[in-house]
Amino acid sequence: MYQAPRGTSDILPEEQAYWRFVEQKVTSICQLYGYERLDSPVFEDTGLFARSVGPGTDVVEKEMYTFTDKGGNQLTLRPEGTAPVCRAYLEHGMPNLPRPVKLYYYFIPVFRYERPQAGRYRQHYQFGFEAIGEDDPALDAEVIDMAWQFFLSLGLHHLSLQLNSIGCRQCRPIYLNALKNHYASHATELCTDCKVRLERNPLRLLDCKKSSCQAVADSAPRSTDYLCSECRVHFSRLKEYLKLLKIPFTLNHRLVRGLDYYTRTVFEIQPRDAGAQSTLGGGGRYDDLIEELGGKPTPAIGLAAGIERMVLNLKKQAVAVPPFPRPQVFIAHLGNEAKDEAIKLASRLRQASTSIIMATGQRSLKAQLRQANTSAIRHAVIIGEQEVKSGTVVLRDMTNARQKTVNPAALPGLLG
Repeated sequence: MYQAPRGTSDILPEEQAYWRFVEQKVTSICQLYGYERLDSPVFEDTGLFARSVGPGTDVVEKEMYTFTDKGGNQLTLRPEGTAPVCRAYLEHGMPNLPRPVKLYYYFIPVFRYERPQAGRYRQHYQFGFEAIGEDDPALDAEVIDMAWQFFLSLGLHHLSLQLNSIGCRQCRPIYLNALKNHYASHATELCTDCKVRLERNPLRLLDCKKSSCQAVADSAPRSTDYLCSECRVHFSRLKEYLKLLKIPFTLNHRLVRGLDYYTRTVFEIQPRDAGAQSTLGGGGRYDDLIEELGGKPTPAIGLAAGIERMVLNLKKQAVAVPPFPRPQVFIAHLGNEAKDEAIKLASRLRQASTSIIMATGQRSLKAQLRQANTSAIRHAVIIGEQEVKSGTVVLRDMTNARQKTVNPAALPGLLG
């Protein structure tokens, strides 16, 4: 028997209520904050991700699903959502729109080859939003507020906002030099991956989850101590705005995010005491990315959130989600003529916006009504030989077994 590939999962009918609940909340919050939907292709030119995400990242070096198509083009299944949005922003003339341009993407499949674990899959789903064209720290606060209010609207509680600033292209090189010197003095204590990062991508050293590197990271220099005056003012004002919004935050000097395009503000929202592997969503500024992709210097900030992680936490916190609507009526029938009448009645009721399950096959009435019970349907409509002759149907309440003979034309009113 075939099975779903390792690191993928089927979203079964019993899971759909959670997904639709999250979907409705996404749509609602994006409308409240003035974001418009953008859908991008599931695969892009490989260079888009290699250039934007960063050649020294695990995503580019180890995790991307890259292939050559029949035309000889090198393409990559989307490993993240921000770079495609920026590509679309440039390609379709959006720099000419009033700023900030606010866009969101919607339950996109994302592909990364990594070790599967709870809430993390090789194909998983994200939603995200991007605000492009403004460097005001008030916009940073609005984006964080939007994310915070979204997770609260799901009914999740005990949330933690982790916050940091990693500086800009002016001040970050000084910090990176101090960081490299610190790690170089502890080189013998580092894991194999961090020894490579020390040479190629030192900022990623702070994000290592291996226990052998934890103490070194904890004692490392802090990026906020090396910020230039503009970055320092930006970060200070952001913290002031978050206090005005009464959003509690924790300064986390080890928070750097996993992609190279981030600048200044970085943040993550986690279930309290759950750790980074349970992060619900995160993001930050990427003020240099659009310029890196060929556009004019354009500040921007955004967030991405994993749907599987949200569903996992909804279950863990026992959040009650609205059940998926069940069919309203089950139509049972006995005999070929009754089946013909049942087919016509089912069609008429569906056109009147009544959801129907109609029995198929040649099962007994008892077996058909057992199916109605199993499907948790309240009303059954029964058509037999007598009902065909009289032009009536039997309406049965499955909760108390009471039934009555009625005119089929009266059913929409009786079922409402």
